[in-house]
Amino acid sequence: MENRNFAGDLQISKVNKWYPGDVHAVKDMDMEIKRGEFIVFVGPSGCGKTTLLRMIAGLESISSGEVVMDGRIVNKVPPKNRDIAMVFQNYALYPNMKVKDNIAFPLKMQHIGKTEIERRAAELAQKLELETLLERKPGALSGGQRQRVALARAMIRKPGLFLMDEPLANLDAKLRTEMRREIITLQRELGVTTIYVTHDQTEAMTMGTRIAVINGGVLQQFGTPQEIYRNPANLFVAGFIGSPNMNLWDTKLVTYQGQHYLTLGNTHIPIDVSNLPADGLREPLKAGIRPEHIVPAAPDEPHAVRMKINILENTGREAAVFLTGADMPNLTVVTDADFSGQVGQEVYIRLKPEKIHLFNIETGSAYGNAYG
Repeated sequence: MENRNFAGDLQISKVNKWYPGDVHAVKDMDMEIKRGEFIVFVGPSGCGKTTLLRMIAGLESISSGEVVMDGRIVNKVPPKNRDIAMVFQNYALYPNMKVKDNIAFPLKMQHIGKTEIERRAAELAQKLELETLLERKPGALSGGQRQRVALARAMIRKPGLFLMDEPLANLDAKLRTEMRREIITLQRELGVTTIYVTHDQTEAMTMGTRIAVINGGVLQQFGTPQEIYRNPANLFVAGFIGSPNMNLWDTKLVTYQGQHYLTLGNTHIPIDVSNLPADGLREPLKAGIRPEHIVPAAPDEPHAVRMKINILENTGREAAVFLTGADMPNLTVVTDADFSGQVGQEVYIRLKPEKIHLFNIETGSAYGNAYG
């Protein structure tokens, strides 16, 4: 097949991957990615996200289903003809080449003219702050500098699709934050469709225009960071996305004098069920609430819950307070950094009922939150 620019939409239709031993690594994956989007595949190690990326790249065969680029099925198209560029965790630079030659290598392979190669290399070197490093070899660079070179080499071809597999995993926390911003800025400037794989949910939430949460080879939810955070589709997404994690506990729906309540240990939390499914809730149920939706309360406030501070983590920007209580599930609260409580102290808290999410334990599926 001729080299063709696949710069348009990308469809992943009922894609499966089996390995020997009846290992089903990717299961009926369906996804549509629009031109110019920054998509993040996120999930725990071994969930199938890298396998899916490699099938899109053509580095792994597809057991069944189709990958469609620009309206054309590319299952059998070799990687070199898919108009893609990949950035890996290990940089994959040529150790004996200078930085400028590593960056220029893809264009030399395409027999692009020397003047054009120099122009593009100089432009990217400026954007990625590599001008002073062009005569060095990779061994003389820091991890962050090597990753910048790898990005420049991928971008110099101006491909239709960037594929990035955990590109920042080897960097320290501060450098990861800086490189995240650089990648986002470059992607927006270039407007190239990008798929980025990570197991770090914070990285996913801060980078993606949309996020594909994957577990056990199955697409759990696909949406914007806000959609996934505010309305998790199931228990896995609820527990995986968010730091600290969503508080989850087994609950029952009880009614007393016409008012509906959710149980929280021996405490009852009033809720409005008018926006819940018309056919009702099927027990067993699990409830969930984000740590920032639990607030301090006065001891005499209706439905206040008495608990004890077990652990207090203060980052300087906010405080994470880990609470325990008699016959109660443990709860985590995120509050202001000037929180004055101490470990061992009793406190009273209140759950915002409109922020409580409900899940069917048997299926894991969400009913939504208590106020719709």
